[in-house]
Amino acid sequence: MRKRAILALEDGSYFVGYSFGAEGETGGEVIFNTSMTGYQEILTDPSYRGQIVVMTYPQIGNYGVNGEDVESKRVQVNGFVVREVFTRYSSWRAVKSVDEYLRENGVVGIWGVDTRAIVKRIREKGVVKGVISTEDQDPRSLVRKARSIPDISEQDLVPEVSTREVYRWNQGEWDPLRGYIRGDREGPLIAVVDFGVKFNILRRFVREGARVVVVPPEVAVDFVEREDPDAIFLSNGPGDPGRVWAGIELVRRFIGKKPIMGICLGCQIIGIALGGRTYKLKFGHHGGNHPVKDLRTGRIEITAQNHNFAVDPDSLPQEVEVTHVNLLDGTVEGIRHRDLPVFAVQYHPENSPGPHDSYYLFREFVRLAEEG
Repeated sequence: MRKRAILALEDGSYFVGYSFGAEGETGGEVIFNTSMTGYQEILTDPSYRGQIVVMTYPQIGNYGVNGEDVESKRVQVNGFVVREVFTRYSSWRAVKSVDEYLRENGVVGIWGVDTRAIVKRIREKGVVKGVISTEDQDPRSLVRKARSIPDISEQDLVPEVSTREVYRWNQGEWDPLRGYIRGDREGPLIAVVDFGVKFNILRRFVREGARVVVVPPEVAVDFVEREDPDAIFLSNGPGDPGRVWAGIELVRRFIGKKPIMGICLGCQIIGIALGGRTYKLKFGHHGGNHPVKDLRTGRIEITAQNHNFAVDPDSLPQEVEVTHVNLLDGTVEGIRHRDLPVFAVQYHPENSPGPHDSYYLFREFVRLAEEG
């Protein structure tokens, strides 16, 4: 039997559908993702902690779930909303359905709702908080619960997804016959500060010949001073960058002393550390099809994105230049210090899921690390 589920939003609207994944109740900030594939990578991306993800593509689950296309050790989203879910999948790599996957991870999903209507509401009014429930069937009660959820900028989400211990990473790119290839080259040592790092970022650095060590934010300053890595990388992650003081202080401590790069939340942290400000976007950027222009070359890159905050270009000091902009809304997608080896991008160049256009950024940073 199909079990009824309800998605209620803080604006008073609600959508009745069917449950998949775990049964129960969950809440969070409701956002939408425009990717046509890559739902397993999206589900396991730590940057989605605290959020309910609505997929704009109508059919989800047709190629199932496998044991390799993961960006962290578990499903990270608070909830999952789709138009149509497939429990019978077709892929030579698949080992289970997305329904089984969510159930094993205790994540509540809802399908059979009008995802177009939900997305239009978010685009017009901005991000809203919401609740999915298979238990409480009173829409008015669920709306009240949605309104009581703290804003994501008031939540400290990084500790929920970052590592608790220092560890080495040597898993490189994926091969259809051999799986992920082990990387053991004696390249430069990059300290990756983990605010919720996606595994494919680590894989890209290994692919480019670097040695990678992943470090918790709260011990990053001591680690860098003690181990003297060749470069520092600030990862993606969830929530408001203004709350991540460990990252901001790290950049301020080592700017000019070590090459520094950031992606997503790492970009916002670097922007703040260099004297800029960040602000929350109306409904964020989430998807695998965002055009970004490199202002230095004029080249257009199609990018994968997942962020709710952006750097305010008018707040940046003169020594920091904007290098990339989003062609959909003109927001900042990349910054660079004019004199020091510090740069960052707001989008996700690691292709997981998404295009390959921006791999050059990893090569550029590894080269900076080699030069010291």
